[in-house]
Amino acid sequence: MFIHTFGFRWKPGVTSAQRAKSIEIIRALQGQIPGLLNTWVGENISLRSQGYELGGVMQFSDREALDAYSSHPAHQKVLAYLRSLIDAIEIDFEV
Repeated sequence: MFIHTFGFRWKPGVTSAQRAKSIEIIRALQGQIPGLLNTWVGENISLRSQGYELGGVMQFSDREALDAYSSHPAHQKVLAYLRSLIDAIEIDFEV
C-alpha cells in the first residue's frame, strides 16, 4: 500500500470559495482514480503548520496505482485548477 500526502499554502488573494472548491474537487477524485482507496483532505489546524493551511492524505492500493494517478485526466483537471492558487509540498511512501 502507498500513501500520498500533500500540504498547500494558499497564494495571496485566494478566496474562501476557491478554498472550499479545492477541497471539494480533491475529494471528488475518490471513485475516479483506479486504485485510490481512501481520500482525506481538510484545513490544517496545527500550530506548527509552517504556513501550510490545507492538508491531505490519499491511500493507494499499490505503486502502479500511485504512479498512474499523476497522469490521470481527473487529477490533471484538478491540478489545472489548483496550480495558480497554491504552493504545495508532497510526500509519498510505502506502508
